[in-house]
Amino acid sequence: MDASRACSPVSTHVLNTCDGLPAARMALSLHKVNTNMMIWNLISIGSTDDNGRCAGLVSKEAFSPGMYKLRFEAGQYWESLGQNSLYPYIEVVFTVTDPEQHLHLPLLLTRSSYSTYRGQ
Repeated sequence: MDASRACSPVSTHVLNTCDGLPAARMALSLHKVNTNMMIWNLISIGSTDDNGRCAGLVSKEAFSPGMYKLRFEAGQYWESLGQNSLYPYIEVVFTVTDPEQHLHLPLLLTRSSYSTYRGQ
């Protein structure tokens, strides 16, 4: 991974708590709301690695105050394991007031529930 992706101000770690494993190869995307039109603009797409982590979603230069969302393609992930899920996708919406702070947003999921929090 290059240095610009490694120091992204937004990262996530997805854990499959049903099986006690990282959620590897889960597709996800980062979006920012356009407040003038109230629509979401795609910033980047990514995928979790074998450890369930995805770090390089946005550069420091492109990160500014505003409302963002991480969209996790949970249904596709569970289908890849031959299982069904209640949630086809999970969107975590968050507000950035200080773009100098790092935001780590883990996601803990099962086929019928999920939880998220601000991590370190």
